[in-house]
Amino acid sequence: MMTFEKFMTIDPDLLHGTPVFRGTRVPVETLFDYLTTGESINNFLEDFPTVTADLVKQVLEYSKLALVA
Repeated sequence: MMTFEKFMTIDPDLLHGTPVFRGTRVPVETLFDYLTTGESINNFLEDFPTVTADLVKQVLEYSKLALVA
């Protein structure tokens, strides 16, 4: 079973508990904002270099699993 702690942090002392990509201060929601406005994952990664492609992949996979669960 995939757990979000490997790629995402939820800490009340970091951005008031907003889920962020592990090791960054970049909210996960920002990725989905990019995607819903038609931006590419590559553009997101260019704009947020502290986020790796692997972290994005894990967040998307986790989201997919959450939707079908």
